[in-house]
Amino acid sequence: MPLPFRSLSHGTVAFGFFNIEIDMLLLEQLFFFADRFCSLVVDLHRCLGPDLSLPGWRIRDPAAVGNVNLAIRGVHLGGFIGETYREFPFPERPEGFKQKPDGHKNRVWAEAAIQRFGEPEELQVRVDPATGAIAVAEYVFDPATFGDLVDYVDRGGYPRWEREVRPAYVAAMMAALGRPSQTPSQ
Repeated sequence: MPLPFRSLSHGTVAFGFFNIEIDMLLLEQLFFFADRFCSLVVDLHRCLGPDLSLPGWRIRDPAAVGNVNLAIRGVHLGGFIGETYREFPFPERPEGFKQKPDGHKNRVWAEAAIQRFGEPEELQVRVDPATGAIAVAEYVFDPATFGDLVDYVDRGGYPRWEREVRPAYVAAMMAALGRPSQTPSQ
């Protein structure tokens, strides 16, 4: 589930996985696949340029985004997030609430669904050479908080990766950062 993180630009913002069956992340109204985020992190680490981009989508209308908490409970299945819970309902048993390391299997469905709610966008990513602050589109994070976003993805967010198995793209990101993950890779 998305968690609150402190940004330099917008105060507290939501970032994270929002449905355990999909390998997609949200940053407020921005959406992108986790493997693309991990590749971006590696590119930033390798200093491949102060200006990079992250392919994703922007949903401009808050109602079209949906509400994770209401969708989980099945109370309101509106917007893109609600659509994901209509297709992939919240598990009936608490032990089923784990981020699936094979969420990429539902990518075709997720891409088709988000097209109905949002617009594709190359999200510009910039690093301030003086401060190290990292901007993902309009959201700016200090280096420590951006590191917290990376750690969140490595853990599989909240509720963590199913069976503590993470996708290979997460293992590759952590290896490139020289920070072995706590969990085995798939």
